[in-house]
Amino acid sequence: MPSPVFKDEASQFAAAVQVAKMYYYQDMTTEAIAQDMKLSRSKVSRLLGIAHANGLVEIRINDPSERSKSVEMELTQRFRLLAARVVPVPEAAGEAEWLRRVAMFTASYLNTVVDSNMVVGIAWGTTMAAVSDHLIPKSTANVDIVQLNGAGNAQGVTSTFSSNLIMRFAMNFDARPHPFHVPAFFDYAETKRALWRERSVRQILDLQSRADIMLCSVGVMSPHMTSHVYSGGFLEKSELESLRRDEVVGDIATVFFRADGTYRDIALNRRASGPDLGLLRRAKHTLCVVSGRRKVEGVRGALRGGFIKELIIDEPTARALLAAEREPVSSIGRRIGKPA
Repeated sequence: MPSPVFKDEASQFAAAVQVAKMYYYQDMTTEAIAQDMKLSRSKVSRLLGIAHANGLVEIRINDPSERSKSVEMELTQRFRLLAARVVPVPEAAGEAEWLRRVAMFTASYLNTVVDSNMVVGIAWGTTMAAVSDHLIPKSTANVDIVQLNGAGNAQGVTSTFSSNLIMRFAMNFDARPHPFHVPAFFDYAETKRALWRERSVRQILDLQSRADIMLCSVGVMSPHMTSHVYSGGFLEKSELESLRRDEVVGDIATVFFRADGTYRDIALNRRASGPDLGLLRRAKHTLCVVSGRRKVEGVRGALRGGFIKELIIDEPTARALLAAEREPVSSIGRRIGKPA
């Protein structure tokens, strides 16, 4: 097929633009373009090259990971985190898919931080259950997996949900499991104080205090959330009212906190089996996994309290968190700066 001779540069550029439109807009092959324009395939390729070389065509790749990196940097700087991992997810996919992808990322990330001769503390809950569904086996030596909070309720002290969760993590890392067979909330604070003096309980508390990694999420009190603490029959109506009076925005390991991160004077915490939240501040890795926009106020409170050192979060929730942080503090969180 003879190649046409272009009269001038302008006519060559016009042909290059036409070829580029057919190739990129109409998704035509170089062979189809050659037939349509009565050109050789090599001439079509040269015209595409001319279009690129002269700026007639610009290719832009929207890499979700690049967007996520800028959000990670802002989160890290704004909240003084050791690290933030933002998981790119399609916003239209829905929060169930966001959680699945965050859980998959977390399961993979854990294999980079969990190693031999470690103690790993885990706060049971819906998010941790999702992570356990995607664990990738890794062989380690001398690793202890310890439950951070009790899970018993009025139906029984031993919770299959939490025990199975601890076992799954332990089996994944060839580790020793240490379930915590006490109620999530005691009926009486003095009962908790007495039990905390028992040697068997002291052994669990000692492991918790020596944890190299604290793995948790943030629970929130919302009718639209599936946080196990609020949906699993652990709290009476009067206790939920008490949390509202104390202006609670969330919990970590069944220990509650306000929007400003204060927690020590919340009434229900005296009966909670979870660790003092100051323990999360002292651990080498306090890794919090969050997914879903309804958790924004809860995770803000946890960040203000300094309970999180590393955050794994989906991108839409991360952006909502940053947007909320740029707004004036609501009346619920006027105690900012007050020591926890």
